[in-house]
Amino acid sequence: MNEDITKLEKIASQVRRDIVRMVHACQSGHPGGSLGCTEYFVALYFSAMERKEGFDINGIGEDIFFLSNGHISPVFYSTLARAGYFGVSELATFRQINSRLQGHPTTHEGLPGIRVASGSLGQGLSVAIGAARAKKLNNDNHLVYVLMGDGEQQEGQIWEAAMYAPFNKVDNLIATIDYNGQQIDGSTEQVLSLGNLRAKWEAFGWDVLEMKGNVMSEVLAGLAEAKSRTGKGKPVLILMKTEMGNGVDFMMGSHKWHGVAPNDEQLAAALAQLEETLGDY
Repeated sequence: MNEDITKLEKIASQVRRDIVRMVHACQSGHPGGSLGCTEYFVALYFSAMERKEGFDINGIGEDIFFLSNGHISPVFYSTLARAGYFGVSELATFRQINSRLQGHPTTHEGLPGIRVASGSLGQGLSVAIGAARAKKLNNDNHLVYVLMGDGEQQEGQIWEAAMYAPFNKVDNLIATIDYNGQQIDGSTEQVLSLGNLRAKWEAFGWDVLEMKGNVMSEVLAGLAEAKSRTGKGKPVLILMKTEMGNGVDFMMGSHKWHGVAPNDEQLAAALAQLEETLGDY
C-alpha cells in the first residue's frame, strides 16, 4: 500500500510540473486550483475509478468523471495525458490557436477524456446527475464523479441540482467540492460567505463526508469511503479541503494565483520544488 501511495505521489509531482509549464508557456491559465486538486485527479484516474481501455464518450460499463469548474483544465489535461488518453507531447499546445486543449474543456475538438464542455460555472453537477440517471436506466452499475469549486457554490443552479438528486435517489453519484476558501476576487468568506456547507448539503439530503485533499493517503481513503456509501439511497458529497497552489510555496494560500501565469523566474522556482518523475513533455 505504501508503495502504491509513493507511486501516486510521484505521478502527482509530474502533473504539477506539467501544470506550471503549460500555464507559463502560453502566459495564460489557472494554476492555483489545478495545483490544489492534483492529488484528487491522480487518485481518481490511477486508482479509484474503474476505467476501460481507450475512450468511449458514452462511458457505458465504466466509471466516468465530469469537471464542473473547467478553468482548472491544466490538471485535467495533464492527468488525462499521463493516464494514456492522448500523447503527453500535446500538452505543449495548451491554449494555442487550433489546439484541442482549450482554456476550458470543449468537446468539438474530440479530445479523448472530455465528455462535456465546462467552465460556465454551476452546470457540472446537473450534467453528472443526468449521466448517473442514464446509467441506472441502462442497468449500468458504475459510478459518476463530478468536481466543483467552492466559489461555484454561489451559483443558483447548484442548489436546484442539489435538491433534485436526493429526491430522485441518485445514489450512484459522488460529487466533490474543492474547498480551498479562495475564488477569483478573494476569499469566499469575503466575496460571499458559504456558511456551513456540510449542514447545507446534509439538509438537502446528501450523505456528506470530509477529507484532506492534499494528502494522497487521505484522498484514497476518502474516495474509498465515498464509494462504500453509494447505492444506499442518497447521493454522496465530499468536502475536500485543499490549499490553492499546493506544492509551490509562493503560490499557496492566496487567491492571487487563481488565474495568473508564472514568469520565467517564478517557473524556475516552482520547478525546483517539484520532482521530475515521468519525464517532462
